[in-house]
Amino acid sequence: MARKPRFPTLWEVPDDLWDRIRPILDEHEPPKPTGRPRVDRRRVLDGIIFRLRTGCQWNHIPKVYGDDSTLHRYFQKWVAEGVFEALWALIVKECKDLGKVDWEWQSADGAMGKARMGGMR
Repeated sequence: MARKPRFPTLWEVPDDLWDRIRPILDEHEPPKPTGRPRVDRRRVLDGIIFRLRTGCQWNHIPKVYGDDSTLHRYFQKWVAEGVFEALWALIVKECKDLGKVDWEWQSADGAMGKARMGGMR
């Protein structure tokens, strides 16, 4: 059985996709003319994608993506405010448009076991 050709894995947001993501973030958090400079949100998003793709712990994300606490804080904030859902929908749409999402085969990971302290009944 011949294998399908593999597409490159999305680890970092390409420039053309970032051009469509930035307005979503700017609408939610407009740039401020004064004050402390904001962290590089593209690098933050790349770090979050790395975390979601690998399943590693937040404190094991490579330092090239920035401080793990900052990444986690942005992720929690974006999820709570519905921004991450919009970002992820755009990323999935772009991947689907490029034919990179194979919906025929998907998997979920989970674990089952006894609750050590009895748990709720």
